[in-house]
Amino acid sequence: MAIDSGYYKTELLRTNGRNQGTLEQDYEICRQIMHNASKNYSFSSLFLPEDRKAHVEALYAVLRVGDDRVDVTHAGFSSALEAIEDWRENYWRTFEHGDSDDPVLRAYLDTADKFNIPADILKPYFRAMRDDLSITRFPTFDDLLYYMDGSAIPVGRAMAHILGTNTPQVSDAYPAADSLSIAMQLSNFWRDIGEDWQRGRVYLPLEDMDHLGYSEEQLAAGIVNENFVALLDFEIARTRKYYAQAYEGISLLASGRWGVLNAFHIYSAILDYIEENKYNVFAQRASAPLWRKFWLVSKAGWQARKIP
Repeated sequence: MAIDSGYYKTELLRTNGRNQGTLEQDYEICRQIMHNASKNYSFSSLFLPEDRKAHVEALYAVLRVGDDRVDVTHAGFSSALEAIEDWRENYWRTFEHGDSDDPVLRAYLDTADKFNIPADILKPYFRAMRDDLSITRFPTFDDLLYYMDGSAIPVGRAMAHILGTNTPQVSDAYPAADSLSIAMQLSNFWRDIGEDWQRGRVYLPLEDMDHLGYSEEQLAAGIVNENFVALLDFEIARTRKYYAQAYEGISLLASGRWGVLNAFHIYSAILDYIEENKYNVFAQRASAPLWRKFWLVSKAGWQARKIP
């Protein structure tokens, strides 16, 4: 997803050698990156504890910079691969040296130190970003899961550290965090089928398309027929199972339940809107209007108070 000029202003500051900002300024850059890039994520984060918000923004920003080097621009590098490899090397160098010239990496290092987030949590993320440059189809759902092991799961696991858990080990909450991360990314995949096709990518597992009789030629033409509806029904039902598994783990969080439940409901509502739009993901983007988001926030707040 392309993002607005606010992000590029921060990139300009970074590439011009800005390396003496305060930690507060570093976190502010992360905040701008997140708020310029994701309406849903930013809206959900409004309801997180105040002392956790900046750290969630730092996590988002370090991932967003890598994503955009693959999907948006690799200006200053000879290729997108060189750009993401540079980001990966800078990431590991930051943890090795305990400092960085990059404000995003400085903020994330501070976050990782405060919440004991292992540096290795993001190792699969860099693999997934490299895969994005060459893998545009997924033969099976297991192949898609392997991709999400890098593109989605590290986010949920790092969030578990930032928000804290009431389990003996933070890793005890990983399965529920994984389920929510997978469910949210799958929701985005099904919403963005048409946009992703324009970018040369198909996240619908090819075995599912073949089994339900829907071809890439039909996908290219934006055809919504009975087979396509059956295909999306199958994928939506699969996604909702992950949401159900994730919901069972909300009680494991020590803080931030309201914010996480907001994300849960806002992203799961994408599936409802796909159905309400008669599965035409090619002509109409499935997203909740503002009034519906506030209703979902109220619902999430009520549920957060009821969860023991």
